[in-house]
Amino acid sequence: MQKNFSVTANYVNIESKTIHAAEIFVDDGRISSIKLTGEENTTLLYMLPGFIDSHVHIESSMLVPSEFARLAVVHGTVATVSDPHEIANVCGMKGVEYMIGNGKQVNFKFNFGAPSCVPATVFETAGADLNSSDVEQLLQKPEIKYLSEMMNFPGVLMHDDEVMKKIASAKKLNKPVDGHAPGLRGDDAKKYIEAGISTDHECFTEEEALDKLKYGMKILIREGSAAKNFEALIGLLNNHPNEIMFCSDDKHPDSLAEGHINVLCRRAVAKSIDVFNVLQAACINPVHHYKPDVGLLKENDAADFILVHDLKEFKVYQTYINGELVAENGKTFIQSVPVETINNFPVDTISADELKVPVDSFPFIDDKMPVIEALDGQLITNKIFSSPGIKNNELISDVENDILKIVVVNRYNKAPVAKAFIKNFGLKQGAIASSVAHDSHNIVAVGCNDESLLKAINLIIKEKGGVSCVDDNGNEKIIALPVAGLMSNDDGYKVAADYTAIDKMAKEMGSILSAPFMTLSFMALLVIPHIKLSDKGLFNGDSFSFF
Repeated sequence: MQKNFSVTANYVNIESKTIHAAEIFVDDGRISSIKLTGEENTTLLYMLPGFIDSHVHIESSMLVPSEFARLAVVHGTVATVSDPHEIANVCGMKGVEYMIGNGKQVNFKFNFGAPSCVPATVFETAGADLNSSDVEQLLQKPEIKYLSEMMNFPGVLMHDDEVMKKIASAKKLNKPVDGHAPGLRGDDAKKYIEAGISTDHECFTEEEALDKLKYGMKILIREGSAAKNFEALIGLLNNHPNEIMFCSDDKHPDSLAEGHINVLCRRAVAKSIDVFNVLQAACINPVHHYKPDVGLLKENDAADFILVHDLKEFKVYQTYINGELVAENGKTFIQSVPVETINNFPVDTISADELKVPVDSFPFIDDKMPVIEALDGQLITNKIFSSPGIKNNELISDVENDILKIVVVNRYNKAPVAKAFIKNFGLKQGAIASSVAHDSHNIVAVGCNDESLLKAINLIIKEKGGVSCVDDNGNEKIIALPVAGLMSNDDGYKVAADYTAIDKMAKEMGSILSAPFMTLSFMALLVIPHIKLSDKGLFNGDSFSFF
């Protein structure tokens, strides 16, 4: 690693909204001086602060933090604001500590939060429970920069004692509190924000975001592998450049291999959003809000910066972190490190009988059964009603009308399998399954028949975690996820390639979703309306009760 060097480039000063040719000097990992040498020179590269993902669950990439970093730096990302909520729901405090420890093994700036909602609700089975004392203990760690998304917004509005203690701990330590309040508007939004909640990444309309902005909340524009809100919200950046950040929330490995925050910058500029506003959201606002140790391309700052070819495509040539060149021209220089595994997956294989749905066991309303309607690119689901498919006094998948069986298997205890029906997966044969199932990460599966469902589920149980796909011709694929049933211990680029292959197989079986496995992973997420399936049964997100 070079300790002392200089770089000649177009210096992009986001704060002053100026661009000048300059020579930047780096000494021992910090920027020692910046000398302007003339006007913008289009023959030179452009130097920017590194990109920051302002809210991401690393676990959703199926990569451990050290492997996530290897892929992210290629796209100019130098830091993340990372909520280890997923592994915390599986392994508790040890899971959070695992993420911190693994992340420290590479030159990348992970900024972890203390998960606020473990378990997310009392209506599902999780592998751990973090109470207010646990959260306060985490918040006292220097590696923990904030209180992670407070999904229990009813608890905030009702002044639930445990919820308020967690928020109070963050306030006492002067650490921000992230929000999660899809659809919350008006007086309730005001009360939620006044309790100390500072951000929200769940807005799916501009009107909702404006409602929250006027009460002082910062809005994170999310574009992940499943939830995509960029198109709906990007116009906000014209008038609210200091209150907007970019995030991916949940990003699968194939998507991360293709691009990250740089892609959002390119898309925003293509929509004629002022480039300095775009960079304010991508590079500056997360540092001002979360106070991570990330340089902003100023003298005496850590030398965390990137060189891009232009300010339209944002194709990254080089990425530096603490003055070290960590990526160049599409190649990562961060080396893989040995990955230890941590898990909580005691359940044994299931039998075919456990997947049967007797007609009299299912809730009906006026001879119609409630059905989950998945929406491509959204976490919310619609609640619809349909006539059932029936055979031998059992409810079965109706492939012709795309009403398929969905099941959730408790991975922590032996328990009855929860069963329901879902529309819009589009499978014409076979089944897909996953142990990535927000937020408690039980096993969720969708299939056209019980034989395929059984194979897909038991493949995952055999590996103690993974995503699987089986067709009706005996073909099967699985990506094993031995780290908490959420992450691979393999090379990140290999995982990305394997994921591309299994995603392709699911689509060849008929799935019409852009990211079928990512969508599947959210079908047990009870805190997002309107209807979901937990390991305990079909859940009505509007009444917050079971059917």
